[in-house]
Amino acid sequence: MMPSGFSFLDTLFLLRKEECITIFTDFYEISGKEIQDTTEYLEAEFEKERLEFLSLEINFDKEAAVWAAKVLYHSAQLYLIRQDTAKDIHKLIPAYKGKRDISSILSADLSLRFLPQVISVLQNADPEDPLIKILENILQQFHYSGIGYDIESGNINWEEELKDSTYRKLYLERIVEKRSYQLAEIPYINNLLITEFGLYKDIYWKELKITEN
Repeated sequence: MMPSGFSFLDTLFLLRKEECITIFTDFYEISGKEIQDTTEYLEAEFEKERLEFLSLEINFDKEAAVWAAKVLYHSAQLYLIRQDTAKDIHKLIPAYKGKRDISSILSADLSLRFLPQVISVLQNADPEDPLIKILENILQQFHYSGIGYDIESGNINWEEELKDSTYRKLYLERIVEKRSYQLAEIPYINNLLITEFGLYKDIYWKELKITEN
């Protein structure tokens, strides 16, 4: 993909390709054409990632993907642009009102996986920034994207949450990738991990302790 000339789409493309982000000096209205092009780009990225988890039952969720892209884009811009934004912050970072299922979780994750980095930057600038709590609440709802970031997960029914085998596999893989002890030491998840590791536990994660139920 070549740069599109649209800052919304180009910001997401650069972040996903190079893991760096461009912050502009002002907000602007995202056009319908940008949203359409961004949707097509994110769907193509989703299809690439779906090759890794090989599930025809998990489909791209346009609504969740576009919402998450806007959340990421606007939260990054709010790092610098805060003048006269307090009244619009919930418009710029709206709550998700769509259906939460595996398709929406994985579609939103295309963008939300970068949200912990944005939160960390905001915390370094001002730990009392109210935007931080808003973004953390989003990661509590879409906690797959927050693996590795310290978020409250005590109210999750893990057996129900991870009942789908594809999602469970992806969730466990990201826990291992991020070395999330917070999640890996939850007894239910710990048992899943130890079972998956089998005799190769020390190769995959030697430091991980086996927790008791």
